[in-house]
Amino acid sequence: MANRSYLYSADSTPNEAEIPKPIRCISEHNWDVPLAHKLLAGRGTTIVPSMIWNPRIGIAADYAGGAALLRGVLDAVGKGLEGDAEFAECVARTTAHLDKQQAAYFILETGEIISMDGDDPAASVRRLVADDIPGTVARAEAALAGRNEAWLTSLRADWQSHFASFYSEALYFSFPG
Repeated sequence: MANRSYLYSADSTPNEAEIPKPIRCISEHNWDVPLAHKLLAGRGTTIVPSMIWNPRIGIAADYAGGAALLRGVLDAVGKGLEGDAEFAECVARTTAHLDKQQAAYFILETGEIISMDGDDPAASVRRLVADDIPGTVARAEAALAGRNEAWLTSLRADWQSHFASFYSEALYFSFPG
């Protein structure tokens, strides 16, 4: 089994007493927290209790803001991949699923990924929220403002690893309604 990053949506965030209901499945990605997950969790990012693991290692973020950021990046990347039918299909599938599973918040679960390095999971999530996600958002914002074409070019060269995650209504960890 691969270690995965899991992304969900919900109308509230998990707290110490309960997890939100319903939880909608968005995406899972093997062996990494992909760029798309970081962008989707890039607005209003905060640490919350995990819905899967015991430590406080869940990440919640504003759905509308994260979805808009990802759409902007996909559009900018697509300007260099106009003839790539596979990229166009990936974008269409991703955006349709995001529209269908829309809620108030994204909830990102990275426990399987952060546990691979042997570091303290809570510290790893704090670094992800304080450094990695904001750094990714800053690069995206610079690119969207026309100040980071080199970054967009690098994304075009390897777009599958950044954007071609598994999007589905059922993930390895799914939650009953």
